[in-house]
Amino acid sequence: MSKPITALAFDFGTRSIGVAFGQSLTSSARELLPLPAKDGKPNWDSVESLIKEWQPQLLLVGLPLNMDGSESEFGVRARKFSQRLHGRYGLPVELIDERLSTRAAKEEALERGHRGNYAQDPVDSIAARIILEDWLRARA
Repeated sequence: MSKPITALAFDFGTRSIGVAFGQSLTSSARELLPLPAKDGKPNWDSVESLIKEWQPQLLLVGLPLNMDGSESEFGVRARKFSQRLHGRYGLPVELIDERLSTRAAKEEALERGHRGNYAQDPVDSIAARIILEDWLRARA
């Protein structure tokens, strides 16, 4: 059995970056408030605050791939975001295939009764939680 690990997961977006925190001891994850972004750039002070508050050992970033597994233009931007995270905070960063997480997150938001109000619906953070849960399941 490997040592328990804590992680922050990010669902990269140009207007909003979803965030979730989880840990392997109980294989649980929870959504955090999404980070506003301007053309994919978050307020790095907000990211730093999250890292100080949650003290993750690992950062995960959803990598949007095309259904055939090839990298999308958006994937290139998510990869760049992951490199910036690693460069700024020195934490290990893993890219996670997120092909189906956004669709699953939208379905879950609808099941919760959300009606597409972007400001109130944490779809990006639901997607980040799903990415993190998938990673935790794969690790178990």
